[in-house]
Amino acid sequence: MNPIITAFERSPDGGKGLARDTRVRWALEEVGQPYDVRLVSFQALKEPAHLALTPFGQIPTFENGNFTLFESGAIVLHIAEHYEGLLPKDSVARTRAITWMFAALNTVEPPILDLVTANIFEGDKPWAQERTPLVKDRIRVRLRQLSSYLEGADWLDGAFSAGDLMMVSVLLRLRMSGMLDEYPSLAAYVSRGEARPAYRRAFAAQLAVNAPAS
Repeated sequence: MNPIITAFERSPDGGKGLARDTRVRWALEEVGQPYDVRLVSFQALKEPAHLALTPFGQIPTFENGNFTLFESGAIVLHIAEHYEGLLPKDSVARTRAITWMFAALNTVEPPILDLVTANIFEGDKPWAQERTPLVKDRIRVRLRQLSSYLEGADWLDGAFSAGDLMMVSVLLRLRMSGMLDEYPSLAAYVSRGEARPAYRRAFAAQLAVNAPAS
């Protein structure tokens, strides 16, 4: 039996790969594990059946028999730990890859999500024009630090890992803002992630769900 993940019946991003189920799809594609998808509507997110999987009424969730998980980071870590291909076998390198997963979600993503909030949900507020530059400045601090760390390397810590998968997924949220282009090394890093066959398959699968409404 294949694991089952949940995804939006109609993604807010129109299938551009920004919904968090793309991260899980990508991880499963990287390790070569077939999976099934159960599409949920925004109404279904609030219903008991889905809330039994995640108390926060979000996607994605992950089900494998009687085992269930929520939160994309936890799901990707579970996949990486139970299938070969996303974590090094060396214990030190493995721990460093997991550290980069946490860094992507806890250090780099929060200010980026703050920009999404500022642009989409607070753009009409009288203080939006003053707040947005401050949010962008906080993002640039992290981007400068990350760009400096990479220093021309292809991936964060040797070979591609779950840490890179999460970091690329987070940075992709900046593409529409144009901020990623300010850091050519990071733009190239993201492009390398997108060029991976597993990412392409994951992106295509998510886009196929949303294409009819495009």
